[in-house]
Amino acid sequence: MTAQPTKHSAATDVSWTIRRVLEWTTDHLRRHGSQTPRLDAEILLAHARGCQRIKLYTRYEGLLSNGERQAMRELVQRRAQHEPVAYLVGHREFFSLNLRVTSDVLIPRPDTETLVVELLERLKGQPEPRILDVGTGSGCIAVAVAVNKPDAQVTAIDISLPALEIARVNASQHQVAGRIRFLQGDLFATFQSRSGSGRTGSEKFEIIVSNPPYVAEGEWETLQADVRLHEPRLSLLAGPDGLDVIRRVVAEASDFLVPGGHLLLEIDPGQAETVTELLRSQETYEEIGVSKDLAGKERLVYAGRRS
Repeated sequence: MTAQPTKHSAATDVSWTIRRVLEWTTDHLRRHGSQTPRLDAEILLAHARGCQRIKLYTRYEGLLSNGERQAMRELVQRRAQHEPVAYLVGHREFFSLNLRVTSDVLIPRPDTETLVVELLERLKGQPEPRILDVGTGSGCIAVAVAVNKPDAQVTAIDISLPALEIARVNASQHQVAGRIRFLQGDLFATFQSRSGSGRTGSEKFEIIVSNPPYVAEGEWETLQADVRLHEPRLSLLAGPDGLDVIRRVVAEASDFLVPGGHLLLEIDPGQAETVTELLRSQETYEEIGVSKDLAGKERLVYAGRRS
């Protein structure tokens, strides 16, 4: 796709159909390490053409304009350098919602949808539940809950102001900005400072949910290049064993749960036993358990606040 047309090579222009561009790009990205080269090619080409992916196949033998070819060329070059597709096109689907994403936020993963499913299941029959999303990032969890549980009162916290701006954009896009309170702070510290009364402030929630950083420092170099080179370290790394943030959440969350409230945590599957033991070590938790994601991996740890 790098060939440039001249007045003597009209056939070059004719040859760059949607079909050929997809085939060439798929092969190119596969050779540069993409695990989903065809999907990447389709998403990038649809973005370059400003159309839906399905529209690529209704004009499979159609030609790309010079502008579309140039846009596609630049996107493919960046993707070949492991820049994530979601950052290149500026959005990612999560829980059937199209969400804005930039390099200021972690890209929402299908694994995290397990967290949302579990949360919504626990909200059934609860009128006007108060939900706290700790480390909201793109706002994917908070927005998904607000959209699917219209009477929920959602609070979303993140230490990163740029991330909160993205979360606000997503809330506005899905018309739930008026039902989500966004706060900047380090985990529960914002409530401590607002209440002025130490850890046990007046803020209480029926459910606290978090997809915290849980990658161990020693695992950093083993991560895929897409993640290691482009996604925010702040959203990924959590100390020597990956549990620095989870330990803090476990230790502090019960002070902000109503009796009978629940804490839901996304984890690395290898951390399930350790995190459940952390919860058991706190006298304030009961009904501790683990849920699996769609791949059958232990992805979610939950616990109830003792009455």
